[in-house]
Amino acid sequence: MTINATGSVVVVGGGISGMLSALDLANSGFYVYLVEKGSSVGGAMAQLDKTFPTNDCAM
Repeated sequence: MTINATGSVVVVGGGISGMLSALDLANSGFYVYLVEKGSSVGGAMAQLDKTFPTNDCAM
């Protein structure tokens, strides 16, 4: 099934969910504007050292 996407989308929040949503929408053919109130993206995940359960580095 092929869908021709047109238009643009604003994603508010540059955390993990916002970035994944923006990537999915961009891959679907939409122009995406990612808006974040802070000075960097990543949300709370960027503040973590290790993640559960794999103990991977969050950065």
